Amino acid sequence: MLFPNSDLRTAKPRPALVVQADHLDTGLPQLIVAMITSKMFRAGHPSRVAVLLSTPEGQQSGLLADSVVMTDNLATVADMALDRVIGSLPMEQVATALRHTLGLKHPTGTAPAPSSSGP
Repeated sequence: MLFPNSDLRTAKPRPALVVQADHLDTGLPQLIVAMITSKMFRAGHPSRVAVLLSTPEGQQSGLLADSVVMTDNLATVADMALDRVIGSLPMEQVATALRHTLGLKHPTGTAPAPSSSGP
């Protein structure tokens, strides 16, 4: 899909993970997606999930290289921007990373650790 660059004027074809709920039915022809990068040095942050092709999850992803799902880089894109589905990923780790990114409580009621970055 065409994932928007940070300038919001240009875009680059890249894989992305749809992170919005199935059948959200908002009436808007759009999807919320998380960017996927093959730059593994970006892994290691609580808002990111490594996808290794050597794992069963990585093999079902359809990705061509070890990659990182970056839940700290979300975009809302038009449905028609999605070229094709290449695979799937289990959402447990992604959900945890999204909770960290968005500062949401875990279903058990515990809050995520505060961010170390200041204003």
